[in-house]
Amino acid sequence: MMHVLYGGFRKVTAFFDRVNALAPQRVREAHPEVKRFIKFAIVGGIGAVLDVAVLNFMILVVGLPKGYANLISVLCAIISNFTWNRLWTFPESREHAVHSQFGKFALVNLIGLGINQAVFLLTDHFVFLPLLPRHETLAYNLAKLCAIGVVLFWNFGMNRIWTYRHVEFGAEHKHALLEDEIPPL
Repeated sequence: MMHVLYGGFRKVTAFFDRVNALAPQRVREAHPEVKRFIKFAIVGGIGAVLDVAVLNFMILVVGLPKGYANLISVLCAIISNFTWNRLWTFPESREHAVHSQFGKFALVNLIGLGINQAVFLLTDHFVFLPLLPRHETLAYNLAKLCAIGVVLFWNFGMNRIWTYRHVEFGAEHKHALLEDEIPPL
C-alpha cells in the first residue's frame, strides 16, 4: 500500500518540479516567508479552481441555491488546500498530528468561509448583479473571485500564526520524513 502512495507522490513531485522550474530566480532567492506565501497562493489557486468548478456544478447542474453551493464548494477547497499546504507549503508540519492540524486549519478556514460567504453574497447582490443584470453566471463568478482574494490574506495570516506556529519563521525548510520530498520553490 505504501508503495502505491509513494508512486502517486512521485507524480505530484514531478508536477511541483515543473512549477519550481517556472519560478524566476528572484523568487527562488526571496525570503523564506515570501516563498511560503507564494506557495500558499499557488495552493490557494488550485483550491480556487476547485472551488469555482464545484460552485458552478452545484448551481448549474445540481440546481442548488448560491449560498448552499458556495458552502459545499468552499469545504471542498478547504480539504484540498489543507492537503497541499501540509505537503508543500509547510512540509515540516508533517511531523505533527494531522488531526489537530486539520482542526486548526478547518477552524481558521471556517471563519474564512464566513468572510467568503459575506463577501460573495454582498458583492454578487450589490455590485456585480446590478452591473451585469443579464449575465448572472458571470456576476456570481466575479463575486466568488473577490471573496477568494479577500480570504487568501486571512487564511495565510491566521494559519501561519496559529496552525503552523511550530514551523520556524523565516527558516528554509529541511524535511526528510519522506524519501521523495516535494521540492522547495
